[in-house]
Amino acid sequence: MATSKTAHDSAAPRSSRALNELELPQVVAESPEKIGEIVASMHDVVATRLAHPRRFRASQLKALERMLEAHEQDFVDALDDDLGKGSVEAKMTEIDMVRAEIDHAQLHLSEWMESKPVKVPLALQPAAAKIEPQPLGVVLVIGAWNYPMQLVLAPLVASIAAGNVTVIKPSELAPATSAMLGKLIPQFMDPRACVVIQGGASTSKVLLEQHFDHIFYTGGERVGKIVARAAAEHLTPVTLELGGKSPAVVMDGSSIAVARRLAFGKFMNAGQTCVAPDYVLSVGDAGRNLEKQLAKAISGFYGKNPMASRDYGRIVNAAHFDRLVSYLGDGEIVIGGGHDRDSLKIEPTVLANVDPDSPLLSEEIFGPILPIVAVDSFDAAVRFIHARPDPLVAYLFSENPRLQSSFGDQVRAGAIVHNAPNLHLAVPALPFGGVGASGMGSYHGRHGFERLSQMRAVMGKTTVLDTLKAVYPPYTWAKSKLIKRLL
Repeated sequence: MATSKTAHDSAAPRSSRALNELELPQVVAESPEKIGEIVASMHDVVATRLAHPRRFRASQLKALERMLEAHEQDFVDALDDDLGKGSVEAKMTEIDMVRAEIDHAQLHLSEWMESKPVKVPLALQPAAAKIEPQPLGVVLVIGAWNYPMQLVLAPLVASIAAGNVTVIKPSELAPATSAMLGKLIPQFMDPRACVVIQGGASTSKVLLEQHFDHIFYTGGERVGKIVARAAAEHLTPVTLELGGKSPAVVMDGSSIAVARRLAFGKFMNAGQTCVAPDYVLSVGDAGRNLEKQLAKAISGFYGKNPMASRDYGRIVNAAHFDRLVSYLGDGEIVIGGGHDRDSLKIEPTVLANVDPDSPLLSEEIFGPILPIVAVDSFDAAVRFIHARPDPLVAYLFSENPRLQSSFGDQVRAGAIVHNAPNLHLAVPALPFGGVGASGMGSYHGRHGFERLSQMRAVMGKTTVLDTLKAVYPPYTWAKSKLIKRLL
């Protein structure tokens, strides 16, 4: 593929110190028979209640924390090898986010594990009732390649906190990080309670044929449907963290602050972020001003040649690169457009006047291409969003409280965020998850603990005083009147 600009040599993928020094094993799938044995052994571990005690859960969270501390640079190198992530971005978006989840879980674990009493109706007293969190059992976590560390370890934190044992399947499309997880997790975690299985689609297929007590999948809608169908065979509950076309409605494009936040949210990880603004709906004349401000923001972040910036990542592989480059002719390139197949780099690109039939407006872009679509009004923007599947997150750039309230009332999305793309992921107390086509179930903090727990009902009533005599047959006229009054 011809390139319009040439990337600097320093921006090309380099082999990581992690791979060279630690001599990590190749990412090789286990045989179907071996996978079946592993999962069966995990169910045996569940029967021993090994992972149930609070002390064990706390020790495993601490072990995970020690792994991140001892091998931070090794993970940074692996992420650079897989995705060209700069050191600061890798630490901020992968390692530090997992650390925040661990810290939050350690702080609140005892509180989360406590049973919660509930009121019993007067007619049923004397009695006591409570909600008791119980581990589900064996949890399968299938990770994604765009954040190959965070999207495996954050669900693992929730699974550990909930007292489960966990089978991890990292993404084969991020082989360095996958191999690092496969090497280090058995060294730090109890191998009876956490197992890493490497491999590609065939390995995932075999795993999905096994019986699990919960399946946690992060990825695209197409594979999400496959996971849901396979889970249905065992009546296994699932958490699906998918994606979709997350819109950003911009009311005023003249603000450099808005442009910087849009550019930061969109072009982080070279646009390969599920909550990145997928496209902009510019209201009125906002688009023209926004284009100018975005150009300033992008050059301020990455310099005149973004593909040479060590703070700007690359596309995961050639197939995704070719898909993204094929979109560049579907609109007017107003910023960027340069690309280099050898380094798998595409400049931060902004398109205007996009072809209405282009995949840019119907499929998740998942790359550093930002279409700006002009709409006449706020109401037109809302109608545009309504005409498409529910997004993982919807952004509104406006300081107007009335518009913010109206946006939240009218738009259905996994999250509603005002003026700050992507940042809601960094708040452990907020649930993260989609709705409709963008996923089901949420996690982070307590929400992850409860998602991967059975919130079991427990009730007890003494037989010393049999107050239920009033509702036993035979049902006389007097009893029927009494029952009606009691209930």
